[in-house]
Amino acid sequence: MRIGISSYDLPVTDFLAMSAAGEAAGFDGVWLGEHVVAPIAYDSSHPTQPASAGSKGRAEHAGKPIVDVSVELLDPLLALTAAAMRTRKFRLATGIYLVGLRHPLLTARAGVTLHDLSGGRFRLGIGAGWLKEEFAALDVQFTGRTSRLEEAIEVLRAAWSGGPFAYAGRHYTIAELQVATHAVDVPIIMGGNSEPALRRAARLGDGWFTSGVLSFDEAVRLRDQLDALCTKAGRARPLQTTWRIQAADPALVEKYRAEGFEELLVMQYSVWNGADIDARVQGLARAGAELGLRPATT
Repeated sequence: MRIGISSYDLPVTDFLAMSAAGEAAGFDGVWLGEHVVAPIAYDSSHPTQPASAGSKGRAEHAGKPIVDVSVELLDPLLALTAAAMRTRKFRLATGIYLVGLRHPLLTARAGVTLHDLSGGRFRLGIGAGWLKEEFAALDVQFTGRTSRLEEAIEVLRAAWSGGPFAYAGRHYTIAELQVATHAVDVPIIMGGNSEPALRRAARLGDGWFTSGVLSFDEAVRLRDQLDALCTKAGRARPLQTTWRIQAADPALVEKYRAEGFEELLVMQYSVWNGADIDARVQGLARAGAELGLRPATT
């Protein structure tokens, strides 16, 4: 079983230190979430926490809103590039990247660079987005974002096949051009827990990444639902799945292992804490040892 770290809301110096220490402690890799901006006022509801009276659906991360002026927002591709330079085998992923906020050619170009620089360790986790005010701030239309995401996947795969290509769709029309001189294999990991998101992952994704943190029973139910949708979609290859878990608890990890889960993520706040960097590095090493991870060798 592979165990990685789900990261969000860290200063970049901490993120890089955690990535290097995570590899040393035997963790498989890191998944870095993103928002581009933090709107001061917003009414959008996070998909895992529908709005209730007075709450406005402001889902929390480590005890505070996911999007807030106190949150450290990193550019995930820049931060993962820096992490790639400090690690050797640690896998690097966006979890998730708001692909609909950029033209897919820009994402394709950056993806090639990060793939090559990391020696093929990069996975692109993507989602359609939920924060309407963030789209408005970047002058990107919120409606139609799901169909734009599906077209973006087609553009990315064409760009990453290497050599010239052209594309004509509802949202993107691209005259013949080239992004990469060579083919690259960047797995596209789909996010979202709703049935439409699961169907989309079964149909289009190389993998799937859980939104939010699920209980064990919820994870088993969702895994079985996803397996059924993959069978219905007639997938030629198995869908890789990655699951955030509630705690860095060896007994809980063993439950997932016994149920056949292959890749888990612990939340950074459960393994990366302490008064200073040295204390946080030591705590991460202890967490890895408690989970039975094998420290990396130089």
